Amino acid sequence: MITRRDFHKFALALPAVAASAKLTNGVMLGAQSYSFRDRPVDDAIAAMKDIGLTYVELWQGHAEDQKMKRDELRKWRETASLDEFSKIGQKLKAAGIELWAYNYSFRDDFSDAEIARGFEMAKALGTNRITASANVTTARRVDPFAQKAKVTVGYHNHSRIVKNEFATPDDFEAALKGMSKFTALNLDIGHFWAANFNPVEYLEQHHDKIISLHIKDRGKDQGDNMPFGQGTTPIKEVLQVLKTKKYKIPAMIEYEYKGQDTVVEVRKCFEYCKNALA
Repeated sequence: MITRRDFHKFALALPAVAASAKLTNGVMLGAQSYSFRDRPVDDAIAAMKDIGLTYVELWQGHAEDQKMKRDELRKWRETASLDEFSKIGQKLKAAGIELWAYNYSFRDDFSDAEIARGFEMAKALGTNRITASANVTTARRVDPFAQKAKVTVGYHNHSRIVKNEFATPDDFEAALKGMSKFTALNLDIGHFWAANFNPVEYLEQHHDKIISLHIKDRGKDQGDNMPFGQGTTPIKEVLQVLKTKKYKIPAMIEYEYKGQDTVVEVRKCFEYCKNALA
């Protein structure tokens, strides 16, 4: 006889079983929808489906109007209907694309209502993860909201080493220190490399706190974004670590270099990653 507890365990296992069918040579390979920032969300979904991407981290610009003035955007976030977010989640599901996380970048000027609303948006979309290009100091404000919502927040790094912005291992450590299990990391390997840190070593040492990777190719010493394979970021090595160590961390392609056609370029990035995993 199946007990309520056994049924609950079985139900929790279902997403993992479904996800396994979407693996690329053992790795969860997808895209940050910021890669398709040149088009609205419906067209971005169509492009991802056409390319064959099955995981996505949804950029907040695909769910809100980035042209709003700051006060207008704050008011919109605090009052917007969550039905619109649910609809986006349903469209992704219908396209066979698993929404891994919602990218909602908490900043120091966020109101408490804006912070709380981000977690409601994520749940309406159908995910229990948020990634955030946030201020380091914001993380401590966000953690109680994350605990209440039971939604994990992964903090994203950039390459420029400036005060109160995530870039270095020390910045990550500062965000994690004394925080709950709902505080995590979203490691951008290209930015990390451009800031002269080793993403392969960091991934191996801190994989238990990383919920998502952003994949791009740059050079050291703040090198430019480059087509995959033309920079020096150890993309292949990172992907092979995910494969051999069986880390359940998605590798999200983030197309940021200058190309001619977004779909063509993201497809090239996708093929590069697949070949790196062959």
